[in-house]
Amino acid sequence: MLLTISTTLHPATDLGFLLHKHPDRVQEFEQSFGTARVLYPEASEERCTAALLLEVDPIRLVRSSGKSSPDFSLGQYVNDRPYAASSLLAVAIADVFRTARAGRCKARQDLADRPIPLELMLPALPCRGGAELAHRLFEPLGWQVDAQAVQLDEGFPDWGDSRYVRLTLRGEVRLSDALNHLYVLLPVLDDAKHYWIAGDEVDKLIGAGSGWLAGHPDRALITRRYLGRRGALTRTAFARLAELGDDVEESLEPPAEEEVTEAAGRPDSASDTSDAGVSDEGLRRTPLNTLRRDAVVAALEEVGARSVIDLGCGSGQLLTALLGRPAFAKVAGTDVSARTLSIAARKLRLDRMPDAKRARLELFQGSLTYTDARFAGYDAAVLMEVVEHVDPPRLPALERVVFGVARPRHVIVTTPNVEYNVRYEGLAGEGGPVRRRHPDHRFEWTRAEFAAWAGGVCQAYGYEVAVRPVGEDDPEVGPPTQMAVFTLPAAPPPLA
Repeated sequence: MLLTISTTLHPATDLGFLLHKHPDRVQEFEQSFGTARVLYPEASEERCTAALLLEVDPIRLVRSSGKSSPDFSLGQYVNDRPYAASSLLAVAIADVFRTARAGRCKARQDLADRPIPLELMLPALPCRGGAELAHRLFEPLGWQVDAQAVQLDEGFPDWGDSRYVRLTLRGEVRLSDALNHLYVLLPVLDDAKHYWIAGDEVDKLIGAGSGWLAGHPDRALITRRYLGRRGALTRTAFARLAELGDDVEESLEPPAEEEVTEAAGRPDSASDTSDAGVSDEGLRRTPLNTLRRDAVVAALEEVGARSVIDLGCGSGQLLTALLGRPAFAKVAGTDVSARTLSIAARKLRLDRMPDAKRARLELFQGSLTYTDARFAGYDAAVLMEVVEHVDPPRLPALERVVFGVARPRHVIVTTPNVEYNVRYEGLAGEGGPVRRRHPDHRFEWTRAEFAAWAGGVCQAYGYEVAVRPVGEDDPEVGPPTQMAVFTLPAAPPPLA
């Protein structure tokens, strides 16, 4: 298997720094199934090419395949794995270019952080769905795609094309992103993996897909194929993406992929028709998480808040939007999870944030069910998709901490509308109860239940509330998200 990575960056030999592989050396890396070598066919200041050559040892591959493999199967020794890019190459990329995939380069960190001109070439790539699928998966990521079908036999053109393509990608992309695109999409295009798909595959997908998977129009197809169409793992992956602030509620159980016939006569998944992935640009919907974030920001601007605390900030999606508006002079984010805060800091690029913007931001760990003086002193507080993660017996404690002790002038709360779940395929119940959108949700309220809760908070703590829809307001079941804007009435002027 062969992958070449070329750049015309000046000087082009800086590619060696980014890959952590010296252009003057040939380096070998032993894999459980063969040997990976990195070499440079060309290395000049004008153009530099690094090649990853993976030689698969069929005997070693069989010995590492586990006890579940059938004995005496000729297919274990004679197959296309040693010749066509697949999950074997993806695993080698992950091992050989581990530091480059992470985007770290002490010698050229500024270069690792920005897009550079790249050309990636794979001479033989299994593509179950044809060249069209390669275009669909890579073009939304900023690549110019050249996918040429490989004939079954050049001597017999009437036999038609094989299921392989010669793939060339060109574009200005961060090297770390480029490697992660390949790491995820090679097995997706092949629609197979050489190893058992376990639960940790979700972690691998979430990590490698950070920053691009949730916004991909074919994210449902990618997720299902990467996880071997295992329903439980796929649902977990969607939930994890939602937990990081990348809302994928409209794809929780997307429709079955459209079947197409390949040259080999095997049906294959080639398209996806979920809401967020409609092929017609004019019909593609704005993701619900974007609508929700924009609705919250608009409400904060409407009430004239100058200082805002995001209670349960997650990975910092709302913080990013607030920091982009100078009108919010002071912005804070808190979360109970230290790991989530570290993700937020990384996504916000806290270590490279300009001093003026950094001075407006504060991040700290805290629990919303315990009094914390740091929650006070803000014009507005936001609980965006947070309350449903709190156990119902703990809700009174949260209400007291936020509305009774911190007591900002305005509080904005968003939460799912469970009535809308019937519009999500796979949550409608199919004769049973309607399922929740996220495995960590302790409850999901109807519109009446949310209004009743909001009214109880107002009665207990002296606030007024306005409840608004977020997203398309379905005439039968309401909006997918419901939002409450709480306001503390101004104290009457003193008597003369």
